[in-house]
Amino acid sequence: MIRIRSTTALVLAVLLAGVCSASRADEAAEVKQLLRAGQTTEAAVKLDQFLAQKPKDPQLRFLKGVMLTERQQTAEAIEVFTALTADYPELAEPYNNLAVLYAGQGQYDKARVALEAAIRGNPGYATAYENLGDVYARLAAQAYARAQQLEPDNAALAPKSAQLRGLFTLKPVAARSVAAPASGAAKKGSP
Repeated sequence: MIRIRSTTALVLAVLLAGVCSASRADEAAEVKQLLRAGQTTEAAVKLDQFLAQKPKDPQLRFLKGVMLTERQQTAEAIEVFTALTADYPELAEPYNNLAVLYAGQGQYDKARVALEAAIRGNPGYATAYENLGDVYARLAAQAYARAQQLEPDNAALAPKSAQLRGLFTLKPVAARSVAAPASGAAKKGSP
């Protein structure tokens, strides 16, 4: 089964430990608590209030991307994560979550590029490696399918295609949820 994994949104305990100020951590914790309680509207309002005060805060912006993803507002989530990668290129997590969104749209080349950036930012990020493997498998399946169209009599392609399709049967490529950036936010400096 192939699935693109993203880190879990509500497991934000690893968030910027020692990197963010206590007030930012408290703000994010307040939003997360509302989310855990199922109060998504209140969480969104509170997050927007905090972002109005600190529009460049990477942790809060990341949380905004998570909430947009969970609400299936993919275009808006892509905008948030893309802006985060531009402002904080050293953070791997926004790249990973951007890749999850791209993969969910079938944009595997964009997903691959984003995951490679995540790995450059954090070479120990296992989830990004797993997701990259899944994206490569999707790209391979597309390549085999195209080869079969071009050479329908090539008997070697059908078994390869079938094996890859078997990996995709249980779960679609989609974001489950995401975690906040765990490292590097202070390198660029928070406003």
